[in-house]
Amino acid sequence: MARIKDVADRAGVSTASVSRVLSGKENVSAEMRERVMAAVEELDYQPNLVARSLRSQRSSTVGLIVSDIRNPFFTDVSRAVEDTVHEQGYALFLCNADEDPEKEMLYLERMQAQNVAGIIYSPTRRSAESFPDLDISVPTVIIDRAVRSSEVDMVLIDNVDAAYRLTEHLIENGYRRIAGLFGKASVTGRERRQGYEEALQAHHLAPPDRQARYIAPKIEAGKATALRILAHDRPPDAILTTNSLLTAGTLMAIRERGLLTPDDVGLVGFDETTWGALVEPAVTIIAQPTYEIGTTAAGLLLQRVENPDRSPRKVILQGDLVARGSSAPRLGI
Repeated sequence: MARIKDVADRAGVSTASVSRVLSGKENVSAEMRERVMAAVEELDYQPNLVARSLRSQRSSTVGLIVSDIRNPFFTDVSRAVEDTVHEQGYALFLCNADEDPEKEMLYLERMQAQNVAGIIYSPTRRSAESFPDLDISVPTVIIDRAVRSSEVDMVLIDNVDAAYRLTEHLIENGYRRIAGLFGKASVTGRERRQGYEEALQAHHLAPPDRQARYIAPKIEAGKATALRILAHDRPPDAILTTNSLLTAGTLMAIRERGLLTPDDVGLVGFDETTWGALVEPAVTIIAQPTYEIGTTAAGLLLQRVENPDRSPRKVILQGDLVARGSSAPRLGI
């Protein structure tokens, strides 16, 4: 592995000159900068980022904690964060909390111990409710799930409005017994249930008996719960789910029961996926601006790193209703 002295020897300059070039100092001639950077490229020199961060008190790494990396929502957000911070010379340290508060706390501690420049994360419900009491000493941006604090940057979706519009879409297409599957581990699930119930109430409807459930936001839980709901004496004529994993599980249950969408039961959910647009009929969704969430969060974090005293910002984005065949109007409507 090349050392800074090797770069200096190749470029014919001092190690101090190499350090000035690599740290972006202005008092360096264009000719010297060109020679040093050519040597860096020829030798594939990798600066000691840990040592640099200790000297400058600023790391070249950003931390990202997501709730479930298997959820395509977080996969897309992670890609956007990585793209954005990479352009600014940062590396990404990605952790999967798996909706586990203890695991989440472990990663928060480890990231701070590694002196990351800042953290972007989607908190569990417990952390969202106790956020002011958490001991986080680095710049932080919250994504997807609001926390009880006005002192931190947040990038969120208007979940209440999104679920309201999705439910109202079903009602306008003639569905009346609308079941709902909501993630139990997050603020997001509660907000989406609120929008669902408000839409039903606005149209003088109520959730079918025992068919609005908080469950683990995973495929297996979605399938098992949907099977139970569909076996009910008065099954729903539509099911609303609140993430793509629950949507996938529910679709599995519908097919296992030998039912068809939308003829037997309508289906709507959240988040764009490749499979959701390819199945027949394609699934109606709220498409969340995942890439924009990631780039906005990363931008806010880098701003906070450069200007720790600026006022916190809360950015609320809107999802788009993409109507497809799985919620087509019921016959006779």
